[in-house]
Amino acid sequence: MIIKRNYIFQDWQSNHHNAKGRAIMAFFRCASIIERNILLKVLFFWYLLLYKFIIGWIFNIEISSKVNIGKGLKLVYGHGSVINGTANIGENCTLRHLTTIGCKILEDGSSGPSPVIGNNVDIGVNATIIGDIKIGDHVIIGAGSVVTKDVQSHCVIGGNPAVILKMIYKYPLTEYGEHDTLAPAT
Repeated sequence: MIIKRNYIFQDWQSNHHNAKGRAIMAFFRCASIIERNILLKVLFFWYLLLYKFIIGWIFNIEISSKVNIGKGLKLVYGHGSVINGTANIGENCTLRHLTTIGCKILEDGSSGPSPVIGNNVDIGVNATIIGDIKIGDHVIIGAGSVVTKDVQSHCVIGGNPAVILKMIYKYPLTEYGEHDTLAPAT
């Protein structure tokens, strides 16, 4: 629980200058803590209902309280995004609006596995990531990309279907001492 609580503060820092992103991530982290503890789930079932209403109807974003999201998720206009409850998202990822991270519906009508997204992944506007796939660390996914196959680490992908556009080997540091995945490799 301490780890998840600390994630709230790291998400808060990642979403500086973005009140909506901060609010969504704070609501999500609290719902996630409640979802993972049966006693809290019984005592705070009302919060989970409130979470679904506020996140879905007011903020117009669907993030299941069951999804595993690492610390430091940055939401850049998360409006209209959907994240399936069985997805896994690594640390320090960036998510833009109209992004879908979900599963395929299998022939028997059940839901298949969802993507596993690595650390420091930057997901562009209107990207769709579906299926039982793994996306490596330090990946930039271009706007409008449809990702249905595994993606190796340290690359830029784009298109429908998504293909590797270039490889990235080094990341310069930003003024905050973090690696800037959007800067050109040197």
